[in-house]
Amino acid sequence: MPNRAFAAAVLLCALPFSAAAVPTSPNGKLPVTAVIIDTEHGSAKFQAEVASDPVSQEKGLMFRKSMAPDAGMLFDFHKPDFQTFWMKNTLIPLDMIFIRADGTISSIAPNATPQSETPIPSYEPVRAVLEISGGRAAQLGILPGEHVHAAIFGNVAAGKK
Repeated sequence: MPNRAFAAAVLLCALPFSAAAVPTSPNGKLPVTAVIIDTEHGSAKFQAEVASDPVSQEKGLMFRKSMAPDAGMLFDFHKPDFQTFWMKNTLIPLDMIFIRADGTISSIAPNATPQSETPIPSYEPVRAVLEISGGRAAQLGILPGEHVHAAIFGNVAAGKK
């Protein structure tokens, strides 16, 4: 009978490096962070999964069938750059909120069409993109120029009341 520990170690070493490099929480999901957006009507609060490496950013919210109204995914690119997204293999409509390095909203792409391969550009360098359920930005009155609070911007705060 083969040594099971040795066999497991051999299998683990055979995994592609990128699969082992994905940062995950103990339950196998991406880390979650609070994101608060100051709006004219008060604070809009989200619990966002953080996609901060190329593997998690490439997968994003693909194949998800639903998302809670206060959930989202925060794509952290670590430094400002032009970004382009698409909705291939994404099954739910999303609002894409493009955020500058100072935490202000640059632009919003509302209700991106599921499974579309049409490019959705940032139009200017951004540090991050927050994806939330399609239509939520309009429902909550989120507009370009408003301020986003999150750990990646170094401005974690309670937001407006």
